[in-house]
Amino acid sequence: MKLVVGLGNPGSQYENTRHNAGFMAVDTFAKNNSLSFRVEPKLKGMLASVTLNGHKAFLLKPLTYMNLSGESILAVMRYYKISVEDILIISDDLDSPTGRIRIRTSGSAGGHNGHKSIISQVGTEEYKRVKLGIGRSDTIPVIDWVLHRFEESELAVINQACEKIDKIITDFINEVPFYKISSVYSEKK
Repeated sequence: MKLVVGLGNPGSQYENTRHNAGFMAVDTFAKNNSLSFRVEPKLKGMLASVTLNGHKAFLLKPLTYMNLSGESILAVMRYYKISVEDILIISDDLDSPTGRIRIRTSGSAGGHNGHKSIISQVGTEEYKRVKLGIGRSDTIPVIDWVLHRFEESELAVINQACEKIDKIITDFINEVPFYKISSVYSEKK
């Protein structure tokens, strides 16, 4: 069983903000596969389940806010007995241009509070991740930038990237080897 996690902050005030790129990506997959999320209070998140070609997976949007994402992820992993090798985390990436997709099999938090929480809770940096570029501002402080909504022109680029991530999620659930997924979808730009 696989677990695909989109990182973000719950609530309408955070919709289409840069920090919610992970939520936006899993929402695209859910929409394309006619899935709906249900709130699971004990697991501190919203879950949807899917079976593709006999492969079962859960999609998770933690409701703990970004800085405590690991709490919800660990709760789901324990409840459904999902190993760290079977999780995929999708997050925003401040250090990449808007819409750029980077795929990693491991790595440090790189200053990202969601990843810091996951590493702290799960106890390892060795988990698969898809990072969606949100760019960086020269004039707006980082904390304000990540909570700022995408401009209309940026949304088109992000939505296109989310459609690519839909394919990544599909391949991940269908147990395509991760190195193959990386070689096909990781953008070097």
